[in-house]
Amino acid sequence: MRLYVYVLEARGLPARRDGELFYAKVALGKKQRFRTREVEPGPSGAAAAAAWNEEFVFAVGAEEAAGGEEVEVAVARRRRRDGRRGREVVGAVRLPVPTASAAAAAPGERRSVPPTWFTLQPPAEHSRRKGANSDEDAAAAPDCGKILLTFSLYGERNDHAVIHQSPCSSSRSDTDTEIDNVEHSGCSHGMADSPRSRVSEQTSLDNSDHSVQTDSNSIAEDDLVETSPATANGANDTEAMAPDASFEEAMEVMKSRSTPDMPEDLDSGIVFEHTYLVDSKDLNHLLFGPDSQFSKDLREHQGTMDYEEQPWTWKSKDPPSLSRTCQYTKGASKLMKDVKTTEEQTYLKADGKNFVVMTRVRTPEVPFGNCFVVVLLYKIIHSTGLSSGEESTHLTVSYNVEFLQSTMMRSMIEGSVRDGLKENFESLGEILSRHVKLADSVTMDKEQLLAPLQAEHQSDIRLAYKYFFNFTAISAVLIAIYVLVHILLSRPGPVMGLEFNGLDLPDTFGELFTSGVLVLLMERLLNMVSHFVQARVQRGSDHGVKASGDGWLLTVALLEATSLPPVSSGSVDPYVVFSCNGITRTSSVQLQTQEPQWNEIMEFDAMEEPPAVLDVEVFNFDGPFDLAISLGHAEINFLKHTSVELADIWVPLEGKLAQTCQSRLHLRVFLENTKGPETSMREYLKKMEKEVGKKLHVRSPHRNSTFQKLFGLPHEEFLIADYACSLKRKLPLQGRLFVSARIVGFYANLFGHKTKFFFLWEDVEEIEVLQPSFTTVGTPSLLFTLKSGRGLDAKRGAKSQDKEGRLKFQFHSFASFSKSSRTILGLWKTKSSAIEQRAKMEEDHDDDESSIDIDDVQAVLSIGDVPLSKEYTVEHPIDADLLMGVFDGGALETRTMSRVGCLDYSTTPWEHARPGMDERHVSYKFNRYMSIFGGEVMSTQFKFPAEDGDGWSIHDVVSLHNVPFGDYFRVHLRYNVQSVASEVASCRSEILVGIEWLKSSKFQKRIARNICEKLAHRAKEVLEAAGKEIASAVSS
Repeated sequence: MRLYVYVLEARGLPARRDGELFYAKVALGKKQRFRTREVEPGPSGAAAAAAWNEEFVFAVGAEEAAGGEEVEVAVARRRRRDGRRGREVVGAVRLPVPTASAAAAAPGERRSVPPTWFTLQPPAEHSRRKGANSDEDAAAAPDCGKILLTFSLYGERNDHAVIHQSPCSSSRSDTDTEIDNVEHSGCSHGMADSPRSRVSEQTSLDNSDHSVQTDSNSIAEDDLVETSPATANGANDTEAMAPDASFEEAMEVMKSRSTPDMPEDLDSGIVFEHTYLVDSKDLNHLLFGPDSQFSKDLREHQGTMDYEEQPWTWKSKDPPSLSRTCQYTKGASKLMKDVKTTEEQTYLKADGKNFVVMTRVRTPEVPFGNCFVVVLLYKIIHSTGLSSGEESTHLTVSYNVEFLQSTMMRSMIEGSVRDGLKENFESLGEILSRHVKLADSVTMDKEQLLAPLQAEHQSDIRLAYKYFFNFTAISAVLIAIYVLVHILLSRPGPVMGLEFNGLDLPDTFGELFTSGVLVLLMERLLNMVSHFVQARVQRGSDHGVKASGDGWLLTVALLEATSLPPVSSGSVDPYVVFSCNGITRTSSVQLQTQEPQWNEIMEFDAMEEPPAVLDVEVFNFDGPFDLAISLGHAEINFLKHTSVELADIWVPLEGKLAQTCQSRLHLRVFLENTKGPETSMREYLKKMEKEVGKKLHVRSPHRNSTFQKLFGLPHEEFLIADYACSLKRKLPLQGRLFVSARIVGFYANLFGHKTKFFFLWEDVEEIEVLQPSFTTVGTPSLLFTLKSGRGLDAKRGAKSQDKEGRLKFQFHSFASFSKSSRTILGLWKTKSSAIEQRAKMEEDHDDDESSIDIDDVQAVLSIGDVPLSKEYTVEHPIDADLLMGVFDGGALETRTMSRVGCLDYSTTPWEHARPGMDERHVSYKFNRYMSIFGGEVMSTQFKFPAEDGDGWSIHDVVSLHNVPFGDYFRVHLRYNVQSVASEVASCRSEILVGIEWLKSSKFQKRIARNICEKLAHRAKEVLEAAGKEIASAVSS
């Protein structure tokens, strides 16, 4: 039989002076003796307390049991620096060994005593304590404190019993020469014969579930003074409990002692963070339970050898906590041989739902391994945040590097630890996903998330109630009703003063004031009614437009915005413009609100190439040419967000006003590939082969996966090619250049110092091939020039930055420059031309929808259906025929239009359209000063003589594109240039403006005011600039 004695702690020990050390001695008979380590006492009121948490194993034969042997546990103290002379026994307790018949009655089973407090007897009296039963003697004995013990007796055939760790070797003292040899032999024998199991560990401190009823004769009743509080539940429920349940029981004990405080993440940051569809208890058992199958799979995957897992034991802390040590040999990698590793795992929190485990990892065999310790903090947090309502658990692992001594290699060590942990937890996440379902990979049902937006519809009555339930509307209605009732109850009075029949004037100043208030309130009420009716009719031009085609489909659900900045005009009428791969979508305009709610869905037509960026900009509508309407903008990079994050994302708006107000936009973005990843990748490579002129092979899944992990890219991003090259900086850096469908990335690892960055193909403005030079080691190089303000995340790898803010990256020393340059230039040209082609197709589509029929224009001109209003009259000291040169398509017209902000200006020659009328077509773009949208103009101009024959008229029919509500109207401009009879040749120019409405809109007045102001002023600038050009040419 085996008798296990667990010495936990002692309290109420008499303390005489500082510098005392307490230890416990355990003996069975004369041959088996052990002792604990010496510990410093902790405060326990006026007395002292000591905690050991050590276990000792005794071999119990029939002779000991039949002879009435006793287990003696004594607590002694030693004064520092006094050696053996300072030793003194504080108190002791004797406990009888259970009879052999009790243990033999159930071989293979255990007989246990729960954690129990025993009173220590004075050393002078405990020798006769065995026969003392008098209460008077017990009362007269001095108080020596009490000790917490637990016992377990195992039969001979118990091969799977679960015991505590017995650190006997660490508990011996070199100063105790009397019993040193005996303890050593006894401890070794006990450890060799201990029936250990790694399946589970018995954690019996304050744990009532491990207690089993023992024989009444085993322990004297007067020795049993109190039972640990956790043992009050009784022991009958544990007889049928399997030994492997001890880990769960320990969690229950930790639950009762856990505090509500949650430890903060460690300073070096989070190295692993995922959400799993599993209960937190199950995930905790999977990660840290004894002999977990997950741990076995992870060790096999990582090539871990010589794994030794010690049992979970209680650690003497306040409060006590579970701790264990794991030792193993880490498998060799490309740069490192086998490494022996020691992990010390300690539970900081376990409240049943949330678990926190701190792990201290020591690797003394690695370079500088004795200088640092890696600390990991596992946080297993229960969560129910999923829309499906399933139980989920959020696992977060943060880390820190604790340096035990100063070293000059601190930064290199931190970088190596960071990279090693990232690689280690990537494999951990891969293996863990085989055991539990990863919430991040749960397919987001697009239709299910968008269905509430499509079905959400509030009745007009409810909307009217919300809109009109304010002081202005209520007071106007009440006063109107009050006046109406007064009129009905009053009798007509006589005509007085200046009144006559049909005209009733106020008779007093009070009546005049009341009438004025009533008129103002009714005006406000009527304006509110008008706005409400118009808002219910108005819808965004792109809301509800369905996407078409196969490929990459982008769907954006615009939900709401918060804290939009105010504007100088007072009312904020926001709307949102989305741009992706040259395609734009516009939302509806929300009236007078800084907290708009759209609930609109916009879809982009299928794209052949995966989009990289979605540009979002919020405007305040005040006409298509207003300069101060941008409320904020944002950029959503699809490479930096997962599909789960995009499915419900709050985007902070950038811009001075938006950042001040902390404006945010609530979106739901869905990017899906209808062709499938394999088909899409092969089609894209086949298309690139025609541009590059060589065969492009599909990379292996492993290589693609490595590329994605290296730069943190989504799984749909695939590698096209990679080349060994050097990055040109002050010191050239040898590395590898990676190119894919959306990015250009560079990676280098120089003696553990890693350099990694990437930028988008869309950000590249130009790629130049530079001739060999001395600085590029006699090899040609590629110079990438990014657009201004783009690619700032990769700034650390840039060679330089020009005055315009454009970053430049130079790569050289390619193994085969011709092949690599041809592939890279082909990819860039294809990418840039694809975006331009896509934008052109979108413009052509808009042109087809809103193109001007020449017959209709001629009809308008002949009939004069569009009313024109005179805006400006300008006189010029030049001849009328010379001024008309600004419309002849020559150099004068080009210079003039360039000065007034017309970009890419082009015209067709004048052609005879009908008798007395010539026709031509003009196209150009507005600069940003003219319109914040840029905008394109397609116009048809007609030239004909003036009615009096003394001049010319130019009628310009203008169609605006890429501006809000551009398809709702056409602008008619007329220039009347007539000669003026005077001594000096001069002429007079008149500018008339009119608007032809193609669709109805509630913003007609605002658009008309804005257009008349902007375009009429621009027309005036055109004539003034032309007059100055002609005058300067004539004078010279």
